[in-house]
Amino acid sequence: MLQLEGVSACYGAIRALSGVSIKVEAGQFVAIVGPNGAGKTTLFKTISGQVAPDAGSIFFDGHDLLKLPAKDRAHLGIAHVPEGRQVFSNLSVIENLQMGASTAKGRAEWSRNLERCYAMFPVLAERRGQLAGTLSGGEQQMLAIARGLASSPRLLLLDEPSMGLAPIIVDLIFERIQQLHRDNQLTILLVEQRVVEALEPCDWAYVLDVGRCVASGPPDQIMTDARIRQAYLGMQ
Repeated sequence: MLQLEGVSACYGAIRALSGVSIKVEAGQFVAIVGPNGAGKTTLFKTISGQVAPDAGSIFFDGHDLLKLPAKDRAHLGIAHVPEGRQVFSNLSVIENLQMGASTAKGRAEWSRNLERCYAMFPVLAERRGQLAGTLSGGEQQMLAIARGLASSPRLLLLDEPSMGLAPIIVDLIFERIQQLHRDNQLTILLVEQRVVEALEPCDWAYVLDVGRCVASGPPDQIMTDARIRQAYLGMQ
C-alpha cells in the first residue's frame, strides 16, 4: 500500500531524514519508534505533504505522492493525525469532525463515520457543541483521531497519540486504536515514544535514529534485541 524508498529531507541546514525506506501493506499495523530527534515526525510530514523530501520516492497504491499536493493526498485515503493534536480550537467538536470529512468519501460516508466516532469516543457526542479549545488534552486527542476517521481513510497516520496525556487516558487511546485495526482492518502507521505500547499491538516495527532506519522486524524481535533496546529504545 505505502512504500518509501531512500527518502531524505532537510530543515534548512539540518538533515532530518537520510535514506529512509519503509513499507506498509494493506491491513497492517506498523509502528515507528526511536528517541527524540530521530526524524519520526518529519517522516510523517513527508508522507502527508507538509515537508518535501530532497531525495527518494513515496508511493501509495501506485500513486507517486511526490507529484501530488498535500490536499490531494487526503483524497487518496491518507489521514494524518498530527503530533500535539492540533484541533481547531475556535470550532466546535462537530465542526472539527466536519472539517475532517472534507474528502469525497468522507462526505459520502458522513453519517456512518459520525456514528462510529461517537461510538468509539462517547464524550465527543456529549460535547458535540463545545469549542474544541475548551476540551481536556485527552478529549482533544480523541477528537483529533475522530477527525481523521471522518475522512474515511484507508491509511491512518498517528503521530505520538500519547503525548502529554495521563496514563489512564493513554490506555484508553491505545485500546481504541487497537480496536480500529482489529474491527475495521484499517491500515495504521503509528509513531510513538512509548515503546511497549507501540510495539505490543503492531505487526511490524521500524527503529529510527538520527534520521536513519537502524532496525526493522516483527515486534518481538525488536523487543528482545539487547543492542536495540539499550541504544535506541532506552530500555534495559
